[in-house]
Amino acid sequence: MNFGQALGSFIGGNGVILALAVFIIICVMLGVRIVPQSEKHVVERFGRLRAVLGPGINFIVPFLDRVAHKISILERQLPNAMQDAITADNVLVKVETSVFYRITEPEKTVYRIRDVDAAIATTVAGIVRSEIGKMELDHVQSNRAQLIEKVREQVAAMVDDWGIEVTRAEILDVNLDEATRAAMLQQLNAERARRAQVTEAEGKKRAVELSADAQLYAAEQQAKAKRITAEAEAFATSVIAEAIQKNGLEAAQYQIAMKQVEALVAVGQGAGKQTVILPANVLEAFGDAFKLVKGRG
Repeated sequence: MNFGQALGSFIGGNGVILALAVFIIICVMLGVRIVPQSEKHVVERFGRLRAVLGPGINFIVPFLDRVAHKISILERQLPNAMQDAITADNVLVKVETSVFYRITEPEKTVYRIRDVDAAIATTVAGIVRSEIGKMELDHVQSNRAQLIEKVREQVAAMVDDWGIEVTRAEILDVNLDEATRAAMLQQLNAERARRAQVTEAEGKKRAVELSADAQLYAAEQQAKAKRITAEAEAFATSVIAEAIQKNGLEAAQYQIAMKQVEALVAVGQGAGKQTVILPANVLEAFGDAFKLVKGRG
């Protein structure tokens, strides 16, 4: 064997080894799949679903299996959407919605729906219109949290077959047209004016009630005072009557004399300069009173 034949035989043998090594490297490269944490890969074999690869190192059969779809499992946000809706009391409103979702089962998303974002947006719009159509405008404004919860539940139930989880569904705003807004403002002003009138009328009524109560209380107190005075006079009269009954005429004369003295003292204590005309028997009254007091002593 000459040199040329030996060289050819060496190159041929090494070529086979080299080709085999290259083939093995290619198989390893095709058979090993490293999936990022934020993705899932859908593997097909001859056009049919073979497996779903999760994050990390995965192995497939080279030349038979292929990664047909690389699906991100990160949470996504649909663009804010505006849709018209009519409330139960026939008021046209514009509702702004926002939806967040993520893909949990890529095999369903890939093979059951083509445009995920459009499908979710259409579903949300239909549910929002349906729910708002069951409520009056006042309830839409005051029970927004309840409305959002209903929308979220229904959207989650409808997109479950697509392998999607709706993490948030928000109603950002409910807008009215100018005509409706002006009418509501006018109604609000009228309601405020009515409440002010009612408050004023209730205040006047309360003032009248308080004044009547005060007058009634004053009358009751005066009547009570008169009753107490009458009772005191009756008691004094009964005491005098009892004294007369026990002591006879002398007690009556004593009371009369004391009253005369008290009257004369009161006249003498009057303010200012004045002329006091005394009856002729004034000294006799003092004398009688003194005698009676001395006699009782």
